[in-house]
Amino acid sequence: MSDELYRKAEKRADEKIGFYRHLYSFVAVNVMFIIMNAVFSPGEWWFYWVTCFWGIGLVIHFLKIFVFAPKIDENYRDKMIEKEMEKMKKK
Repeated sequence: MSDELYRKAEKRADEKIGFYRHLYSFVAVNVMFIIMNAVFSPGEWWFYWVTCFWGIGLVIHFLKIFVFAPKIDENYRDKMIEKEMEKMKKK
């Protein structure tokens, strides 16, 4: 049980680190885009398209890691398996 718990905790930590890397790259790249946009084409603001679409992906990543993932645990999975097995027995 200890090894299984450790693997789950390790996976969860890796997922969180992955999100933070995604966030840091989002900020860094979009700051560069804002500067590039201001310097090379100040009359045409295009950076916000990249920021908006990438931001949507970042929000989805956040929701997956911090909002929905904690609710879907092994107990939930086990209950779903049992439910499916009951359905199959009835057929």
